[in-house]
Amino acid sequence: MKLDQCFQLGMVLKPHGLKGGLYISLDTDYPEDYQEMESVFMLQNGKLVPFFIEHIQVKNKEALVKFEDVEDKDAALALRGCTLHLPLTDLPKLTGSEFYFHEISGFQVEDTEKGMLGVVKEVFEAGHQDLIGMEYKGKEVLIPINDDVILNVDRDKSLLTVSLPEGLLELYMEEEGEQDED
Repeated sequence: MKLDQCFQLGMVLKPHGLKGGLYISLDTDYPEDYQEMESVFMLQNGKLVPFFIEHIQVKNKEALVKFEDVEDKDAALALRGCTLHLPLTDLPKLTGSEFYFHEISGFQVEDTEKGMLGVVKEVFEAGHQDLIGMEYKGKEVLIPINDDVILNVDRDKSLLTVSLPEGLLELYMEEEGEQDED
């Protein structure tokens, strides 16, 4: 398994107890979907290593996990900070306006009022407000990711339908004009 065929599910936080238990973070909106997980890949020294799960207890965005062959606190401590990965094929299918950040790169962006705008270049995880970076008339425009803005994701057509906040595009175009005046 290669890293570009996987998504990062979370990270090993710290050991729990003396018998190799670990607390892990789960970077997902639906951590309960992983309550029955049987294995995970852990990134160690640049390679994905499979780890099989004896027991997992998910609570909110964390879980207490016992992996096979991690028998004591020292073995668990050695895994601290390792990232956890699963194959992209394990992601649940999303519908409507829901999407995974990695899947929309290269999608066309169409506004309900202004028509075709540009192409998604990247997605920025920016704390409280995630953003889509799109090129529009040679400028990067940042589009907020929320239900009021992202109306639909058409995977077959590689198309995001959006309703941009009033004045957003003009704000970016004005910035260009102001820089030219300096």
